[in-house]
Amino acid sequence: MSLPNPAELISQMATRLDAYLAKRGISDPRFIGIRTGGVWVAQALLKELGSNDPLGTLDVSFYRDDFSQNGLHPQVRPSALPFEIEGQHLVLIDDVLMSGRTIRAAMNELFDYGRPASVTLVCLLDLDAGELPIRPNVVGATLSLAAHERVKLSGPELALELQDLAL
Repeated sequence: MSLPNPAELISQMATRLDAYLAKRGISDPRFIGIRTGGVWVAQALLKELGSNDPLGTLDVSFYRDDFSQNGLHPQVRPSALPFEIEGQHLVLIDDVLMSGRTIRAAMNELFDYGRPASVTLVCLLDLDAGELPIRPNVVGATLSLAAHERVKLSGPELALELQDLAL
């Protein structure tokens, strides 16, 4: 399986996101990337959009439903939201949507900061493996992988790699 080019996906996503926000009359959204891959995607997307808007970052480690089972990842950093959440139109950005659990955790954390006017979900890849009813509003590409395959994003230059867990 060949993976799509992230730079091409970012360009297409920027066009789709502009159209999506315009259709809804949203002119001043706040951008938030989910650490780590979502932050890289958000930075590339903001650059493609020609935006100098501040970028919020979320580390959802404490909000994950598997926290008690897996413990704390050693690289946990605090979330940083340099703007109000209450009443704002948010663009939440992640790299790979798989089960939907990371997005659920991100939404839980965001609502602890306030009640946004809306949340637009943007993902570079949707692996079409949802366990929760969560779908992106803007997506770069949808992939169907074998049960033993995963996609890993490295950055901040955005490179995709297909991993075979069976090996």
